[in-house]
Amino acid sequence: MIKQQVKNALDEYMEQSDESMLCNLYSIVLGEVEKVLLESVMERVNNNQTQAARILGINRNTLRRKLEKHELL
Repeated sequence: MIKQQVKNALDEYMEQSDESMLCNLYSIVLGEVEKVLLESVMERVNNNQTQAARILGINRNTLRRKLEKHELL
């Protein structure tokens, strides 16, 4: 389900973009998806980083770095 939604969004983005806007697409997509994932999980657990890290399957310190990177702290 998520896979298809991501594909649809990418197809639409690429259709609406010219070649010059498609550079660095990998980093752009990962950054956008990661931020939305973090926001969603943090909202679900009322900003409890221990619970969020468990749900995401990552270390709490890694989660904290990612939250800082995306300015979510």
